[in-house]
Amino acid sequence: MFVLTTDHPAWVETAAGGRERAVRTATGIWTLAWDQDGLHTTCVDGTEDVKPTFITTDPACLPDTVEAGLRAGLETLGVSQRLANPWLWDAITTAILRQVVRAGQARKLYRAWCKAYGTTVGELATAPTPAQVLALDDEQFESIGAKFHRSALRAAAEHHELHAADWVTLNAQDLAAALTTIPRIGPWTAAAAATDFTGDFSIYPHDDLAVRTWAAQIAPSHDWPDKKDKAFGPMWTGMTGSDRTALHTLTLSTLTWGSHAR
Repeated sequence: MFVLTTDHPAWVETAAGGRERAVRTATGIWTLAWDQDGLHTTCVDGTEDVKPTFITTDPACLPDTVEAGLRAGLETLGVSQRLANPWLWDAITTAILRQVVRAGQARKLYRAWCKAYGTTVGELATAPTPAQVLALDDEQFESIGAKFHRSALRAAAEHHELHAADWVTLNAQDLAAALTTIPRIGPWTAAAAATDFTGDFSIYPHDDLAVRTWAAQIAPSHDWPDKKDKAFGPMWTGMTGSDRTALHTLTLSTLTWGSHAR
């Protein structure tokens, strides 16, 4: 048995306690369903040539250099699976909509954005395409609460149309660097988007509030730096040293601890 990482706002809870999500790959639109029998994937439009892929993470592989209470708490989580977002544009969109707002508000905004202007699949929806975003007027952004994000989304759509073919071939670190060339996309947003798309959490912004919050709840007896203390990032990466695989596992497992379905 393993748990499903549900940090992405597209995952919605079903009446029976499962999770569902619609995703777009390079060749089609899929619905993903998670229930007591595990994960089910169905192509509902296009072809099955490019399937959604999941990243499996096991915190039991964490090194002894990770704080003992944190490691013990993560080991109780067990093996997890997280969808590597198959559509770079959705990963960029999600990261932009997370700017400035709290996690709960970002989740509501993302879902409203997809339902209003994206492609609907029953009760689910995928994000509007870059072309659809560029066709929206100012009032349409404002009507769903995305006025602040309007210029970033438009700039990202323009750049995605020009560079996506090259961007999707890059590794996580190079992709994050490339995304910072988009106006109003800083290092945090770029790293979050690149991580979501590639599934490589070794480049995630490790001093993110979510990481800090869940780490403090998992290991409350540890002396964690305050929320605005810049010492958290070096402390976090220092627990795994130069081992990027361990850093990926530590970060993704911590985020999974805070957002998962078992």
